[in-house]
Amino acid sequence: MALYAKTIRLSSVLPYCLRFSSRNIHNIKHTPRINVRSVLKLCCGGFAGYYVYKSIAKYSFGVNVNAKGVPAAGERLSHLPFYSEDEVSKHNSKATRIWVTFHEGVYDITDFVESHPGGNKILLAAGASLEPYWALYAVHKRDEVFEILEQYRIGNLTIDHTKKKAVDPSDPFADEPKRNPALRVTSAKPFNAETPPEIAADHFITPNEFFFVRNHLPVPKVDISKYRLDIYIGEDKVKSLSFDEIKSKFAKRTLTAAVQCSGNRRSEMSTYKEVKGLSWSITAISNAQWSGASLREVLTEAGINESQSVHIQFEGLDTDPTGAHYGASIPTERALDAKSDVLLAYEMNGEPLPLDHGFPVRVIVPGVIGARQVKWLQKIVASRNESPSHWQQNDYKVVSPSTEWATADFSKIPAVQEAPVQSAICVPRPGEEISNDDGQVTMKGYAWSGGGRAIIRVDVSPDGGNTWIEADLQKEERPLNRAWAWTLWSVNVPIPKDHQGKLTLVCKAVDSSHNGQPEGVNGIWNLRGLLNNSWHKVDVTVQ
Repeated sequence: MALYAKTIRLSSVLPYCLRFSSRNIHNIKHTPRINVRSVLKLCCGGFAGYYVYKSIAKYSFGVNVNAKGVPAAGERLSHLPFYSEDEVSKHNSKATRIWVTFHEGVYDITDFVESHPGGNKILLAAGASLEPYWALYAVHKRDEVFEILEQYRIGNLTIDHTKKKAVDPSDPFADEPKRNPALRVTSAKPFNAETPPEIAADHFITPNEFFFVRNHLPVPKVDISKYRLDIYIGEDKVKSLSFDEIKSKFAKRTLTAAVQCSGNRRSEMSTYKEVKGLSWSITAISNAQWSGASLREVLTEAGINESQSVHIQFEGLDTDPTGAHYGASIPTERALDAKSDVLLAYEMNGEPLPLDHGFPVRVIVPGVIGARQVKWLQKIVASRNESPSHWQQNDYKVVSPSTEWATADFSKIPAVQEAPVQSAICVPRPGEEISNDDGQVTMKGYAWSGGGRAIIRVDVSPDGGNTWIEADLQKEERPLNRAWAWTLWSVNVPIPKDHQGKLTLVCKAVDSSHNGQPEGVNGIWNLRGLLNNSWHKVDVTVQ
């Protein structure tokens, strides 16, 4: 029992009530017949003790208590020390002790981690708040869980409501949106971050606050009352739509689609040979339900058809220091194809687009790399040419493994559109220690392929690729070549008998066109580290 509960029990009033009850227990035990008066006294004494217990807890410490007299989880307890967020953040490993916060409470959970029913997921909150994770897992919202948490209470969180972050007017990144601290940051300015793999594997639909973020430039400020989406044929403006007009003039369409950065898993490619770009691990990909207007319907209403253009260019409101906007383009054929399901999305998982994900409107081009799915959309151009943007002309292109920067001519290389088949292991994590008590290890991950190609199989190996087991799949059933969402997979894999030490787990996927993944990166290595879809391998240690 926590210190505060023990202290409460030292009250002089409570023992009196308990003595009152105990005398009547003695009377009942030593009386041949039931003594009604003693029973009533026992009940009265017990109830009195209970209410005194609750009152002392509430009025001595100023907190609410539950039915067992335990203060509500996370309430301030004035007799405990106070810690700042900075102090808590330093306690994020076993070496420093693992601290977490919940509301205004600070807890040292180091000794609880190994017995946590959810395994190492609790470590995602190390040095930070439990609340983002408990919001995802409703099983925690129970009194018995709160009581367990309170046993590890060590203090209170100092919350300074008056403290405001100073904004540097010369810094274009100074006033960016608030992000979930659990995101795995690869770049602060511009902000880029991955979904925690454990959360990715647990949620077919990635919650908005955990969806990976890919920003090339500062997040723009948008006045929705002044927002316009301008549509051009060549240099002629043919249509200008307000946000309300986009929502009211065109039917609302909804689809589930994964978005993946083409640099996903770049960090693995760089271990073979140095590449240029953000060091993405395995979760520069997420899956969401998107709602908005059909791009095809918007273009058709504006009078655009394939005879007038070859490419549909998109331009965002985000700009670089020279004033150049982020931009990209897709073939007109895809934009006007009803089966391509391209959206001008204004909702994400049933909510308005978050700032980091393109508020108020972004393009969703299912099955295509994220770089073409322009956020903060302000302009559409039907053109004979691709977007002149740097990111269309000089980036997101894959060269031969033999090509070096000195000999690379990006003008002769086609821009990447659809992505190849991909898969990764989200659970267990690299370096994790696995017990051999059960003789098996649970593996979880995702698989996805571009172009609407469905995942038909995921194979996993417990021994570096010598033997294979087929995983169970969780996916959305869709028409042929319109499978836009990712597939989650899971499987219990037997650990080789009497194995101790390092174990290499592997996964690979096959899509509906029977495309597979290459075993290694040596044949697909490229200067920018793009489209790494080699077998994914995770080394763990068996104890």
